[in-house]
Amino acid sequence: MKEITSRQREILQFIKTFIDTHRFPPTIREISERFEISVKGAYDHVKALEKKNFIRCNTNRSRSIEVLEKSGDENEAVARVPIIGNVAAGKPLFAEENFDGVVRIPFELVRKGKHFALNVKGDSMKDAGIMDGDIAVIRQQSTADSGDIVVAMVDEAVTLKRFYREKNRVRLKAENPAFPPIYTRNVRILGRLAHIIRSYE
Repeated sequence: MKEITSRQREILQFIKTFIDTHRFPPTIREISERFEISVKGAYDHVKALEKKNFIRCNTNRSRSIEVLEKSGDENEAVARVPIIGNVAAGKPLFAEENFDGVVRIPFELVRKGKHFALNVKGDSMKDAGIMDGDIAVIRQQSTADSGDIVVAMVDEAVTLKRFYREKNRVRLKAENPAFPPIYTRNVRILGRLAHIIRSYE
């Protein structure tokens, strides 16, 4: 990992502290205001940190900075993936008030694409091995293939289901016979299941 300047190190520490305090990352403007530099100056520092593999971000979307850390194995980078807690109907999934901390995941597992995580509630997907209390790590994308397990928004509610495209509609199938499938023509795919994290404590 390439070395960084003292100012870049200060900005990196600010980003880490901001995430730990607010449970979501700062914007470029907030970085510029904190260090009394121009927005472009803050942007350049953020891009330099990204190029040196200290962070990963999507500058086309607000609050998208992920800090890459070292785990116990100093050769393994760790990504901080934001956890989105209970999402109120009608609220945007990525609204600041939905952020509920971060989960640290080996960078190699989330190298491709942007990811977020959700706390799994209920047992509607238990037959797919997804249990209540698990953390679902989701690759953010707006499309899916039939058979994919996706996070979808239907009628302003967010759900984790298996996706099937039918002739004139979409079927969102639970992996538990106690839950009937959802049939809809109005669905928004938010992401595809990438990993499940489970604690046995």
